[in-house]
Amino acid sequence: MNQYAVVTAEEAYQSRDGVIKLHGEEGFAGMRAAGRLAAEILDALVPHVVPGVTTQEIDDIVREMTIRAGGVPATLGYRGYTHSCCTSINHVICHGIPSDKKLRDGDIVNIDVTPIIDGWHGDTSRMYLVG
Repeated sequence: MNQYAVVTAEEAYQSRDGVIKLHGEEGFAGMRAAGRLAAEILDALVPHVVPGVTTQEIDDIVREMTIRAGGVPATLGYRGYTHSCCTSINHVICHGIPSDKKLRDGDIVNIDVTPIIDGWHGDTSRMYLVG
């Protein structure tokens, strides 16, 4: 009995049946595009992660870049979440919520982005030193 199937992104999303899904070239191209956008967003944030910027301002930049690139932030609207990324400062391990909190010199902040492009998710994060 074959437990593997080649599927599209939409089919993979709709079928949660426990069968391992094998993706073809189209799938890998979609994964690469979503991952590339996530990496580009994190690269572009470098000059913005400075003392005095709020994590909400960072979230606004992530949302704008994702939408401008033709994507959708996966976190936006997920189970009521109203932000486009997660910003975890210092002792917050993960999934920090953007707010009006300003970054300070010496903070460390992890920014987690999850753009969706054509049904494919790019999910990655980066740690930044502020100042």
